[in-house]
Amino acid sequence: MNFINRTLMLVAALLCTAYGSFAQGQNFSDIASSVLEVQQYERAIHIMVMLLIGFGFLMVFVKKYGRSALTATFLLVSVAIPLYFTLCDFEVFSEKKGEIVTFILAEFGAASLLITAGAVLGRVKMYQYMILAAMFIPFYMINEWIVLEDGIGLMKNGFADTGGSIIIHMFGAIFGVSAAIFLTTKKEMDTPVECDATSDRYSMLGSMALWVFWPSFCAALVPVELIPHTVVNVFLALCASTVITYIMSVLIRGKINIADIANAALAGGVAIGSTCDFATHKEAMVIGGLAGALSTVGFAIIQAKQKNFLKAVDTCGVSNLHGLPGLLGGLAAIFVVEGLNTGSQLTGIGITIVCALVFGLTTGFVVSLFGRRTEAYHDSEEFEDAE
Repeated sequence: MNFINRTLMLVAALLCTAYGSFAQGQNFSDIASSVLEVQQYERAIHIMVMLLIGFGFLMVFVKKYGRSALTATFLLVSVAIPLYFTLCDFEVFSEKKGEIVTFILAEFGAASLLITAGAVLGRVKMYQYMILAAMFIPFYMINEWIVLEDGIGLMKNGFADTGGSIIIHMFGAIFGVSAAIFLTTKKEMDTPVECDATSDRYSMLGSMALWVFWPSFCAALVPVELIPHTVVNVFLALCASTVITYIMSVLIRGKINIADIANAALAGGVAIGSTCDFATHKEAMVIGGLAGALSTVGFAIIQAKQKNFLKAVDTCGVSNLHGLPGLLGGLAAIFVVEGLNTGSQLTGIGITIVCALVFGLTTGFVVSLFGRRTEAYHDSEEFEDAE
């Protein structure tokens, strides 16, 4: 009964708002546009929770680097969003869009930046994170312009990536691992990334915050009529990846590994991004399950081999959580999205990989010129009263 009353009150409020708007000379399309902007604002706030609390606490798993991880997250977001807005205002890469749409796109750029930062976490000074952000955002926007807006005429047949599996997640992961090649010293290769029960619990808090708000991330800019389907798909994919992560973690390691649960459980949200508004519920669960399995294998087996091959440390394992599942999601679109041009989808993926590699290596080299930490993964170098 209470639900019915609340619904009736909401309808009455909307009718009153509409009546007042009509009385002031506004037409129906103006009212609909205002309602849509309010809905987008609400999802934008959810995304901001993901950026600061979700990503921030996910990265405090490093035992003695918690203060730095949270501060770096604060600074990275605070540089990324105004910079994205400034470049949009000058129409450097594309025409101006609506204010709230631009804000959400800026948040997407900040999310990709945080993924990149996860790869080099603990091995750069605080001001170097800001330099990383200042270089990353223009590079991110170039790739976004080329692939999503057909900036150089290579993507005329379209590209499916509603929730950013490729443009946000895979790009950020490859960029970060590429930058890490120049931002990992020989000493740091041999320095263990330590964690403990407390840091793991905080990391799980961040993971769960991301899990809860992930549907808002994927549905932020989809048409209103597709939001319910998108939200359900994302949650189904996350549920599938969480269950499969547990199974794979036990099968591979013998016991549950908390790093697998905190990270690979999110892989379903990464992978479903490209098809979140197109996939059926069954397809969403299959994509999420495959992503969870792939990500767990990445953390348990591939990460150590990658470290030795690249001579670089991926602190947060972003290649396993964002890179591989992101690629899986982009490829899944070929089979899920009806009428999608396979060649165009593969071209967009290829362009993103090349851009992320080149831009990441360039950025890593430049950031490395601004100094090195004396001790990796420790707050004491830059924070007062740190043990």
